[in-house]
Amino acid sequence: MKFSLEIRKAVYTTNAIESLNYTLQRNLKTRLSFPNNEAAMKLVFMILQRVKKKWTMPIRNWGEALNQFALIYGDRVPL
Repeated sequence: MKFSLEIRKAVYTTNAIESLNYTLQRNLKTRLSFPNNEAAMKLVFMILQRVKKKWTMPIRNWGEALNQFALIYGDRVPL
């Protein structure tokens, strides 16, 4: 609750996170094992690329939230 209302509205994305977790679990459950860590990471990357294509809705109030982040974190936030 230390952030402003604009930031909380933009960052509060419970439904998107739950959807992403469900998609990852559904796709990873079918694979019983991986030959190495690189293979697992490659599969997660490919799943995220597929999910990213479906996300077309912009983040609401992002401009206002970005301005608030710039005020709080200064030069760490590129505008």
